Amino acid sequence: MDRSITTTPRSSLFQRMIKGRWIGNTFLFAVGLLAVVGIGTKAFQSPPLFVNQIVNGLQLGFVYALIALGYTMVYGIVKLINFAHGDVFMVGAFISYYAISGFQLHLWPLAVFPTINPALGLVVGTITVIMLSMASCALLAVTIERFAYKPLRDAPRISALITAIGVSFFLEYFGALPFVFTPNFITYKRPFPIEIWYIQDGIHRLEAGIAPPDGSILFSNILIIIVLTSLFLLALLQFIVQRTKIGKAMRAVSYDKPTARLMGINVDSIISITFAIGASLAGAAGILYATAYPQVVFWMGITPGLKAFVAAVLGGIGSIPGALVGALIMGQAEVLSASYISTPMRDAISFTILILVLLVRPTGIFGEPEREKA
Repeated sequence: MDRSITTTPRSSLFQRMIKGRWIGNTFLFAVGLLAVVGIGTKAFQSPPLFVNQIVNGLQLGFVYALIALGYTMVYGIVKLINFAHGDVFMVGAFISYYAISGFQLHLWPLAVFPTINPALGLVVGTITVIMLSMASCALLAVTIERFAYKPLRDAPRISALITAIGVSFFLEYFGALPFVFTPNFITYKRPFPIEIWYIQDGIHRLEAGIAPPDGSILFSNILIIIVLTSLFLLALLQFIVQRTKIGKAMRAVSYDKPTARLMGINVDSIISITFAIGASLAGAAGILYATAYPQVVFWMGITPGLKAFVAAVLGGIGSIPGALVGALIMGQAEVLSASYISTPMRDAISFTILILVLLVRPTGIFGEPEREKA
């Protein structure tokens, strides 16, 4: 008798959860379908323009993916929304700017080995700049974690959240000082020359000063570099999390910190490593973003950081594949809304997506409700 009384409410609650999940998915699908139909009617008038915007959305989405992974990893380990993450991305862009413009680091292989192939030299030099930016951001994130977040590890979450916002403001306005990054917009020097191709009866290189043929689809070497670099870093991160001892320790700490300590895992070190990995990805995103959109300023990390956060929530914060999928959706939503609705609406559409997801499916596309530990 008592058993039937206790099991019935649980079953009913489970059925309501399943029903609510399907309602949320159906609502999101309906909203997405309406958006696709609305944009599709305009895109039908000029298919090449639509494809070009899809290409631009991919370029932006892969950059967002690298930033979103930092949010996902940190939240998965310490349940903290690190709002300073976007400013770490900004620091990575500036580190690469000074490495290229001030120290000509991207040209070091050509200076040290004059007989090396120029293209190979630029590739090695660009990889060196990316690694420097990643290492600098990793060091910055570990420092922030040790001095700002670690003392608040056992404090209420709101304390760490407020601290993250404070760290964000500190990085922005410290960078705005005249002897740091300055408050001015700075033109970013790309580490390699840009090349543009167009697709029309085959793939052709677009010569400088010549307009592309009407109806052609354009793409550049920047798109290829962003996509390949992002996919490589995403695959490397997935390998680290799933196949290495550090990754297993991360998953253990994420699931249950006290038990992980009892199993001999140094939880503090794992948390610092998680911050370092997430920040290094943001550093790589900083140089890729600045290369695609060649201008840097001290507050450049605010909007991309917030949109990457929306992407992480959309995909399911805590899920690495979810961060990638959510970021690609965000990139397409931003570019298509700017092209077919209006430029100011791209930010409104992005944050409307966040509101809708929180209303109908707070766990995101790949996220699952937290299970109670036995």
